[in-house]
Amino acid sequence: MAEPQLTRHARFNQTAWDAQADRYQDRHGAQLKASGGDSWGLWQRPESELGVLGDVSGRDVLELGCGAAQWSIALHRRGARVTGLDLSASQLAHARRLMRAAGVDFPLVHASAESTPFADAAFDLVFCDWGAMTFCDPYLTVPEAARVLRPGGLLAFCTGTPIADLAWPLEADHPGDRLVYDYWELREIREPGEPVMFQLPYGEWIELFGRCELAVEALLELKPQAGAASSYRTDADREWARRWPMEHIWRVRRTSG
Repeated sequence: MAEPQLTRHARFNQTAWDAQADRYQDRHGAQLKASGGDSWGLWQRPESELGVLGDVSGRDVLELGCGAAQWSIALHRRGARVTGLDLSASQLAHARRLMRAAGVDFPLVHASAESTPFADAAFDLVFCDWGAMTFCDPYLTVPEAARVLRPGGLLAFCTGTPIADLAWPLEADHPGDRLVYDYWELREIREPGEPVMFQLPYGEWIELFGRCELAVEALLELKPQAGAASSYRTDADREWARRWPMEHIWRVRRTSG
């Protein structure tokens, strides 16, 4: 069977992430290691504190956009049967390096989250942390995640908020205190030289989940702790995020087969 053709933005993002993978891991790998690999978002809020995923022991888990697989390694150690998927071969090379160092082994798949090679109802849990659900078209990834989830299975993902995207001019290094874009036009976010990102208005997310038989259980808006440091954002960004939500976690569950 022929492999699915990548969408135009996926081909662009694949090239961009392959070029950036080494620099990304050099810049952020230490923070991800220090957090144990299983902490959420730009300021690394621990899963042990938020309880997004629940007990993963014995569960079939798919990470969409796993990067160097820090999350997947952590969940494997907690007893999950993990599969990591990423569009970037360079990121998966880092994942194999970290897996060897950790002495663990699980499948890594080089593919797009918009069209995966997995069977229907293959997983109990599909998740990502600023991964494929940020850099892929949600009108392709949400139905695909629903397809590979078993009835009662959980989709959880951390990504940026519409509020932050509306207040962040493309040419600026930081978000401002005014909305500068049209809320109703949110979809593709293209910054020169950077991977394409995607966003939807809140109501459009909820309508899409419902269409795919995914029921919203929670929307967790992540507020960084005072003084929290991040390799991803500056102190000024942290203070912005303590006033308005910069990132959040959707938690939605498959309602039927």
